[in-house]
Amino acid sequence: MSSILANTEGHLFNEWKDKYNKSYATPKEEKIRFTNFLETILRVQKRVSMSPKGGAKFGLTKFADLSVTEFKSKILMKNKIIPDRNHPGPPKTSVLPQVPSKYDWRSIGVVTPVKDQEQCGSCWAFSATETVESAWMMKHKLNNQTMKPLAPQQIVDCDNSDSGCGGGEPSSAYGYIISTGGQETNKDYPYTGQDGNCNFQKNDVYSNIQTWNYACHVEMERELLESTYTYGPLSICVDAENWQDYQSGIMTAWECAWVNVLDHCVQAVGWDLTNPTPYWVVRNSWNTDWGENGYIRLQYGANTCGLTFDATYVTSL
Repeated sequence: MSSILANTEGHLFNEWKDKYNKSYATPKEEKIRFTNFLETILRVQKRVSMSPKGGAKFGLTKFADLSVTEFKSKILMKNKIIPDRNHPGPPKTSVLPQVPSKYDWRSIGVVTPVKDQEQCGSCWAFSATETVESAWMMKHKLNNQTMKPLAPQQIVDCDNSDSGCGGGEPSSAYGYIISTGGQETNKDYPYTGQDGNCNFQKNDVYSNIQTWNYACHVEMERELLESTYTYGPLSICVDAENWQDYQSGIMTAWECAWVNVLDHCVQAVGWDLTNPTPYWVVRNSWNTDWGENGYIRLQYGANTCGLTFDATYVTSL
């Protein structure tokens, strides 16, 4: 590497650190992060050169100082979900909804603000919590101003069928909520970003759910669309390996690569089928300084990132 190139990239690294308020404890740690940063630049350049027209924009996100291995182990779930291609779909109904070609549940206020799971693979608990919040708001005529955000940390600490920061499944999180009698608010059971001892207080329960169901059969996106319109924002689990460098735009199925396992769970909140590239609006749990103010758009109609493999919704008491 020439000194001019090193100086240029060193300046870029300093600008990136200022933007994301990054600092490191030792010069050794900073050197490791800079090496990862240089690898990210090369990876992004390759992705940009190969991305199709109208696809996603990739760049230097707040995860640019993580290696690919670190991103998978610190941000995504270590214990991945193996897609079950034979799971049951939603209960049959004789009347299918007339689904609008464009809709966004945020427009009526039943989506709480974007959260931050930090460096803990607790996305599954966030995805379940967010889906419960939306169902509770719809049932009780609340909105994101009057709804008290729920506590994903309660699920992380208390759901013994899953692995906390190591990963889990929204379906078993729902089972835990039902069996324990409900969920506390985030104010009463604050998020810590790490595994902890269960400190659930039944007297502090704020919401509960009655049942959960799969939102669609595998690769039946129209069915997923109908469920999202009928039951509200719902949980989807995806392969997010290529989300590390996502900045904006519509991620296509090609850009998401071949899906073998699911390592991240999020929330589908809307869609636009009128766009030249139809897409889903998906809420993430990496704070608003990632993606499109905390959201990502995924190409509709191609099972992008495996979004139909483990999609679920809940019904509220």
